[in-house]
Amino acid sequence: MKSRRGVIRVATLAAAFSLPLALIAPAQAEPGPSAAQNRLIDSITAPTVKNHLRALQNIANANHGTRAAGTSGHDASRDYVAGKLRKAGYNVTLQPFEFGFFSENSAASLARISPNPRTYTPTPPDGSSLGEFATMTYSGSGDVTATVQNVDLTLPPSPEPGSTSGCEAADFAGFTPGNIALVQRGTCTFAIKARNAKAAGASAVIILNEGQPGRTATLQGTLSSPDIALPVVGVSFAVGQDLASSAGTVVHLKTDTTSESRTTYNVIADSRWGDPNKVVMIGAHLDSVLAGPGINDNGSGSAANLAVAEALGRIPTVNKLRFAWWSGEELGLLGSQFYVGDLAADQLAKIKLYLNFDMVASTNYALKIYDGDDSDATGAPAGPAGSDEIEKLFEKYYDTLRQGHNGTDFDGRSDYGPFIAVGIPSGGLFTGAEGIKTAEEAKLFGGTAGAPYDSCYHQACDTIANISDKALALNTGAIATAAVVYAYSKNLPGAGTAVTARTQKARAVPGAGIDGRVAG
Repeated sequence: MKSRRGVIRVATLAAAFSLPLALIAPAQAEPGPSAAQNRLIDSITAPTVKNHLRALQNIANANHGTRAAGTSGHDASRDYVAGKLRKAGYNVTLQPFEFGFFSENSAASLARISPNPRTYTPTPPDGSSLGEFATMTYSGSGDVTATVQNVDLTLPPSPEPGSTSGCEAADFAGFTPGNIALVQRGTCTFAIKARNAKAAGASAVIILNEGQPGRTATLQGTLSSPDIALPVVGVSFAVGQDLASSAGTVVHLKTDTTSESRTTYNVIADSRWGDPNKVVMIGAHLDSVLAGPGINDNGSGSAANLAVAEALGRIPTVNKLRFAWWSGEELGLLGSQFYVGDLAADQLAKIKLYLNFDMVASTNYALKIYDGDDSDATGAPAGPAGSDEIEKLFEKYYDTLRQGHNGTDFDGRSDYGPFIAVGIPSGGLFTGAEGIKTAEEAKLFGGTAGAPYDSCYHQACDTIANISDKALALNTGAIATAAVVYAYSKNLPGAGTAVTARTQKARAVPGAGIDGRVAG
């Protein structure tokens, strides 16, 4: 099933299951895709997707190796996608929103000057190793030599977490302005600790891990926004205890960061066809991390969705198709949260389902379907009513190909989160990130047990070489099938979108890092 270039064509796959495609239909009794619709699915090929991936790689190459939100690489990616969509006949909206941009431009330095001079090992900006200290996301830039002053530390630590160090302004009573505040993890957010330290006149902040089992390693986290404008680093419990042990300890701390507000854009593409009161929405995040080009994460989902959108743009459908390419996902689902929070309830009610495709071509892949019915009984509960039907459609697709699959939890790490929060049926596909492939998955999908699904996750090596062509082809076929089935279905999953008070909750979610700690 491979071409001479080693790429599985979705067309070949679709031809192989033209009969089963007729079985891949919504749970309600209605006919499956017509012959014309099957030919449409058959026309969407993995080589087309790879061409888009090459374009995204070229964009990264021309823009300092990244496509992160707030960079020229993301702007160029946005313009590339929007141009293809306009050419395909869509009404395209570039939706701006502001966010906190952060970049660590060079490795920080931390050294004890006196007593007993010592230099501590930094965590490098690309996160490739864990040092004795790490710059907090949204730390300010600065070069400070000053005395360290302990702030309400609990040393030795209590048996259970619960330090309130730095959580109240009163903790800084008697603090000497210009000193470096040494505070301890626990109870409140790192941002609250840092803001209180700044208000007390601190020139920088060092936050030590709290000290209980599981809370001793080098502390990494985020300040959530770029307004603190002080150097702020996290250290291991051992380093923090070392700095706290002698009165009058003097350290030199230097951070080199860019931390500021910037504007970025979601790309929203509406089909000119279909019932505007029945919107089928399909999304993927377009931004990478700063460390690399993000070709699997998430060029893969972005490119597959773009190929599907191009094929469907000028073809009349029963329901309106809306495609979205989100920005700021890597900083905490910022684009999708902004989009959902910006819509009035009556507009949200028109979105009948949301499909999310994030990392669909990991090299050590597992074919994971979001667990809409909580049949795996793991983590989050079932999605909104209708999410189970979306899961079953993807299961039918893989079963038709006699291809194994397994479930993955709605753990909130991708852009389905804001849609689930307001009751919109959701589903999608995922092939794994930094998680470790199990022996059972290696039997089911091949690959290497005990190794990450994507060994280049959030790294510079997430390039065009970091793509499984087989997973890309299988999942492009699945995306195309779902898009066509729901574009023409008269009975969409669920009994209707339940827009509830959860809308306000979705609007209020802060822009914290998706994998970054904000609190103790």
